[in-house]
Amino acid sequence: MSDGIRVAAVDDVEPGEALVLDTALTATADAISLFRDDDGTYYALDDTCSHEDASLAEGWIEAGEVECPLHATRFCLADGRPMCLPATKPVRTHRVEVRGEEVYLFPGVPAQVETGQINS
Repeated sequence: MSDGIRVAAVDDVEPGEALVLDTALTATADAISLFRDDDGTYYALDDTCSHEDASLAEGWIEAGEVECPLHATRFCLADGRPMCLPATKPVRTHRVEVRGEEVYLFPGVPAQVETGQINS
């Protein structure tokens, strides 16, 4: 899996939207969501909020954050850390690469924010 797995075409996820990636595709215990921020940047986070059982893909995406639809905790899309209460634990990030018109995911490999691994 060093080359990642193709999970979407770039047009499959509109800016400000998310796509839940099934565990059968990602081979992970929990679903992963692929987010596309308003500026077109792609991110991947574990789909389940770290505070309570809610799908982050159902939340609101804006300005580099996703807001949980259940209790309104906002998580940073780049590093998964909670930006406000009630959540206090981060959610796991996954590396994403855009290659031409396709989006690739590296499940279990943390996003490398400082080295620019998160692309649009």
